[in-house]
Amino acid sequence: MKTRLHDIYYTLYDYFGPQHWWPGETLLEVMVGAILTQNTNWGNVKKAIAVLKEKDVLEAHKLKILPRLKLARYIKPAGYYTVKTTRLKNFISFWMETYGGNVRKTKNIETAVLREQLLRVNGIGQETADSILLYALKRPVFVIDTYTKRILSRHGFINENAAYQDAQKLFVQNFKADVQLFNEYHALFVRLGKEFCLKRSPRCAQCPLHAKKQ
Repeated sequence: MKTRLHDIYYTLYDYFGPQHWWPGETLLEVMVGAILTQNTNWGNVKKAIAVLKEKDVLEAHKLKILPRLKLARYIKPAGYYTVKTTRLKNFISFWMETYGGNVRKTKNIETAVLREQLLRVNGIGQETADSILLYALKRPVFVIDTYTKRILSRHGFINENAAYQDAQKLFVQNFKADVQLFNEYHALFVRLGKEFCLKRSPRCAQCPLHAKKQ
């Protein structure tokens, strides 16, 4: 299993190249993006973030005092904007009250503690928490999303209904904890899921992993 997982990574890396993920000019932008991308595509998130930048409110202290109705209007392109306004407000309150909006203050906090803190924020689930940990806080955790589970199940690593933790264990147990590796591997899975391992009508014959499945 370890060899197969490593082979898949190198095959995807050779095929797609480095993904430079997660896109964002600041760490806060990455965090906000992780929350806004829930149940929507990245193109819509980019539109919402562009509005936040245009309105000059993409800073923690500004988002904290920004009226909810205005925030909802600004992030409307990301969909589910009422729910996401609440989730974003909950996160910003936690981020400001616990760490003063300063990433440096998380430096000596253990990853497991940070993860538990994030999961206690109403509206932050495992995928979002791990995205913030990996992409913004540079912690070696592997993000499991719909694309990852779909690819892993179709290649026989997990059951399609496997729990988040079970899928995550595959990478924790078979790879050295490495922020850059986990970052790149997850991004490559997202790319594969969008272009080949589609939910309906997957392009298996053209997939770069086609030979690995034989």
